[in-house]
Amino acid sequence: MAECTTLDSLLEMGFDRNRAERAVAHTGNQGIERAMDWLMEHENDPDIDEPYVPPAGNTLGSTEEQIQSPTETSESAIEGVEQEGDAKHPMTEEEKREQVKRLEELMKARQEERRERERQEEIEREKQRRKQGQELLQVKQKLQEDEMKKLADQRRREKMEDRLAKQRVKDKIARDREERARKFGGGSSSTGLSSPPSEAPLQSPPENQGAPPAKKDYDDCRIQVRLLDGSTLSTVFKAQEPLAAVRVYVQMNGANGQDFNLITPYPRRVYTDLDMEKPLRELGLVPSAVLVVTKKEIN
Repeated sequence: MAECTTLDSLLEMGFDRNRAERAVAHTGNQGIERAMDWLMEHENDPDIDEPYVPPAGNTLGSTEEQIQSPTETSESAIEGVEQEGDAKHPMTEEEKREQVKRLEELMKARQEERRERERQEEIEREKQRRKQGQELLQVKQKLQEDEMKKLADQRRREKMEDRLAKQRVKDKIARDREERARKFGGGSSSTGLSSPPSEAPLQSPPENQGAPPAKKDYDDCRIQVRLLDGSTLSTVFKAQEPLAAVRVYVQMNGANGQDFNLITPYPRRVYTDLDMEKPLRELGLVPSAVLVVTKKEIN
């Protein structure tokens, strides 16, 4: 009788019979509140609206003896007493409306509690997402800072190497001038002792011939690079900078992450990894040159 009363109450509240029967069966007829809790927890189950088939030997109205036990709670005992009273004295329409109203209010309260719980869970999930996003941003910033430090260190090394290379060139020029001064100075003095003054003008042409090479000792080199898409890049490098500096410039301004070779068209020459360490002056690219970017063939 108790189970049928719970089922009737659920039906009066507007629940579908399949759902009501499932709730009563799965809660073991522990009362209307337990049945309502079960319905709210399982309202999204895929089989909630399928016709309910009770297990063999267990049908609605025959489980009252099966669910009785010495460990029933005081709530179940009170409900049993009320249900026995209802069996002797059927509920009036007013009592039924009051009971339905009380159960609806109870269901609304439970639904509000569930919505509040879901809202708190969503807030916690949002906090976790934000925390993970901040951690990811910090990791990305750390990687960018490390990359910038690495590039700064590389630039400092390149500048230091450039200064050393310039100093070596200056030292070599100074030595060459001293050597020419000793050579032509000694020659002119010996000639003055052994030759008549009329032959002195003959010694001036070698000095004049030695001057022009000094004027052609360029410190800068203008490089024009034709990219794969036909566009061009143009900039000025130091004559003692390695060819690798040109390659880095192309990678940063137009290579788009592709691997490539640098070549000169006339005469055609493909520069290797060993050539990358050589100065532009040594490679014959001073005072200006045109380089072409080609796709690097994969062996």
